[in-house]
Amino acid sequence: MAMTVSALASQSGVNLETVRFYEKQRLLPKPERTPGGHRLYTEQDVQRLQFIQRAKAVGFTLKEIRVLARLREEQPTASCDEAMDLARSKVSEIDQKLRDLADMRAALAGFIEACPEKDLAHCKVMGGLAGKTSRLS
Repeated sequence: MAMTVSALASQSGVNLETVRFYEKQRLLPKPERTPGGHRLYTEQDVQRLQFIQRAKAVGFTLKEIRVLARLREEQPTASCDEAMDLARSKVSEIDQKLRDLADMRAALAGFIEACPEKDLAHCKVMGGLAGKTSRLS
């Protein structure tokens, strides 16, 4: 059953601009059109959009999502090695971001703890941000 772009967006939980953006990025195939030029979509497009949104929610980039979508649609019975490699790489990337966030948090917490809470000339937060302490690289 064919649906309009607004129905697709509604069923997929995204807005119209997101649908258009994904079409421009070639994450969604060009839809069929009515004789009047209106785009028509299918349930498969809803599933494709939901797949994209879930992949995006766990941190995959549009380039990575394009690879995953291609694997899903073109090679559904192939080995999942490539998908697993992308997922493992994403986990490593997230782990690094978590370490970086922990370092940032520690630096800020150190500035806060060391600050005498007087004037800006003595403020350890401002001094740390200005490079007057070695807490932040």
